Amino acid sequence: MDRTASPGVAAAVADAHRREWAFVLAATVRVAGDIDAAEEAVQDAYANALSTWDRDGIPRNPGAWLTVTARRRALDALRRKAAAARALPKLPGAGERPGSDTGLDESEIPDDRLRLILTCCHPALAPEARIALTLRLLCGLSTADVARSFLVPEPTMAARITRAKKKIAAARIPYREPPAAELHHRVDAVLSVVYLVYTAGHTAPSGEDLMRRDLAQRGLELARMLRALLPGDRDVAGLLALVLLTEARSAARTDEGNGLILLENQDRSRWDRQAITEGVELLRLALTARPPGRFAILAAIAAVHDESPSGQDTDWWEILGLYDVLVERWPSPVVSLNRAIALGFAAGAAEGLAELDALGAEPQLARYPYLAAARGDFLVRLGRRREARAAFEEAVILTGNDAERRYLQQRMDRL
Repeated sequence: MDRTASPGVAAAVADAHRREWAFVLAATVRVAGDIDAAEEAVQDAYANALSTWDRDGIPRNPGAWLTVTARRRALDALRRKAAAARALPKLPGAGERPGSDTGLDESEIPDDRLRLILTCCHPALAPEARIALTLRLLCGLSTADVARSFLVPEPTMAARITRAKKKIAAARIPYREPPAAELHHRVDAVLSVVYLVYTAGHTAPSGEDLMRRDLAQRGLELARMLRALLPGDRDVAGLLALVLLTEARSAARTDEGNGLILLENQDRSRWDRQAITEGVELLRLALTARPPGRFAILAAIAAVHDESPSGQDTDWWEILGLYDVLVERWPSPVVSLNRAIALGFAAGAAEGLAELDALGAEPQLARYPYLAAARGDFLVRLGRRREARAAFEEAVILTGNDAERRYLQQRMDRL
């Protein structure tokens, strides 16, 4: 941050970075025709804002000011390159004069951002590259921040992002919305990426804290962005409902010492009732799709928990029925694990344990700590303390999150 800028201007630029980055970059990519060139132009615009706003005052519409400035810089770079190549008339946008852009056309914002997020989540890119590009380009995180978020060295993440950008250029992945026939499949990839970002923050895969609040917030912001971009898409409504209904319980998940509190033992007065109300309204819309999407079903499970007055009053049979739908339509070992847990709470620990033991041969669950932890819990309920201790010991070894490990160690010690 420029030290010459006043605190008020520095704060305004920082706020504009958080709020407007995706708007500005998406609008600039369309002019620049190249992600790297657009990023450079946008970064220059933000740097220029520090001195210009200090001198002339903070503009009434910071996002529009930044977009105009970034687009002008991108056009200037294009013209310099075109002049050197003696091909100025052939370049897209070459006829647009600097200064002719009077502001950000609000009708273009959703299209530009949608183009950008669909490009970041193109099926041709590896899943980890989609997540990295989404955080880098849509959220404006630095490469170092993205690397820290996923616990890899910065050079590794930089190489991953560079490879993804090169693949976009080499494969000529178009910066545009796909045809209507392809849009649903592309949107599903976007929803999966956003949900992965949120879940990585909701329960951090490793580290001292249970949650990564920054990542969870980014996931929520991206889900809201998609809702604004695709207001008629019921799958998008389902994703935002799921994130809101899950996020509503965040404040009650840990105690004052950052210790884990299981859902059944949480103080429900600390749950965010406004988020629950908003999530349930979105869920009603999502469930009107025929058939409802997977995120809507997951949101319906979250709503059963959120609307239950206590852990003891939770309708586990309803949750089990919803997991039956998921297992039938979107089968996966993790969904089967969650169904087995719901069965154990609905029909008894013995039935749940039998289902869990049947899943023990699944290769994808071989190092999944929640399988061992769930077995330990059901074994405790059945009075099989020695076996429960062994299951918790296995879960402790497999768990990367320190808060979860401390909780499991405490349960093991009590046995």
